[in-house]
Amino acid sequence: MLYGITATTIALLLVALLTELLRFPALRLGILDRRRRRAVPLSGGVAVVLVTGLVAAVGDAAGTAPLGTGVGTLLAAGACVGALGLAADVWRLRWWIPLAGTAVAAALVVPYEETGVPGGLLAVGWVVGLTAAFRGLDHADGLAGTVGVVTAFGVAACAAAELMDGIAVLLGVLAAALAGFLVHNWHPARAALGACGSLFAGFVLASAAVFVRAGHEAGASAGVVFALTAVVCADAALVVLARWPARRPLACGGPDHLGHRLRRLGLAPRAVTLLLGVGALGGVLVGVCAHTGWASGGAVLWVAAVAAVAVLALVRVPVPPVSPPRQRSSTASAQVSERLRVRNG
Repeated sequence: MLYGITATTIALLLVALLTELLRFPALRLGILDRRRRRAVPLSGGVAVVLVTGLVAAVGDAAGTAPLGTGVGTLLAAGACVGALGLAADVWRLRWWIPLAGTAVAAALVVPYEETGVPGGLLAVGWVVGLTAAFRGLDHADGLAGTVGVVTAFGVAACAAAELMDGIAVLLGVLAAALAGFLVHNWHPARAALGACGSLFAGFVLASAAVFVRAGHEAGASAGVVFALTAVVCADAALVVLARWPARRPLACGGPDHLGHRLRRLGLAPRAVTLLLGVGALGGVLVGVCAHTGWASGGAVLWVAAVAAVAVLALVRVPVPPVSPPRQRSSTASAQVSERLRVRNG
């Protein structure tokens, strides 16, 4: 208990400090979020990955909080996914390269002994899909961090109920790291996660949920992991439902996510983050209760129904068309150049 409190406190403070220290190098090197109207350095992702890995590894090496073989492999695979995301932030890799790397990492960490091969393959698909969907949440100030903190605590509670102390400690450190990042990402954001941090956080959360539910009945497990990640799933479903009929690319960024549509309805940026954070908390509470047996499967169906209603209602909200990637890149580059010109006087 004492180590957990100490580790989370250190993780929060270190990420808050490191994100600030890395802001200027990221700004000078042009490692910026190009989906926003202003240049936002992607320093938060590197800070979250480094601090989460460092604090968890130190606890494991010191023997105060052993991760275990499977969890150590999960953390290492997550770090590799984060490194691939950093490469995507720096060199703008094609969309399928991080996706393929995530699939390989997921295939290496899924516990096939408990899930079986068919179930393991489904778990790999789930991890890849949720990781990609979590990356989409970084479009709005504070959203990815808030949903990530809530989800991490929820999955950690499920792990603690299963006496999986290693996963619980890792997710507690991740939640604290994301909370430290939120110091800089709350609207108006001064730093963003980027592909590095969002892919890392999404991968760790999705893989940990698979570990926690491995060995349980497949249908019930699907319901629990959906409830734990309801907002992420709803955002992905909304984007697919809006773009697929219009034949727009799913991998291309655009102003048609949950946060964008809620903004079009007149909500302020912080109100959007708080609303979706409350929604994530509601889903997490249901997921934890269903996992521990305090709630029936019917409660999960209510979460699915609310998410479906929200998606069907918001898909009708008009949003600007998705710009072609080349046009969006040139516009963002002009904005970055102007920002640097102003900073340099």
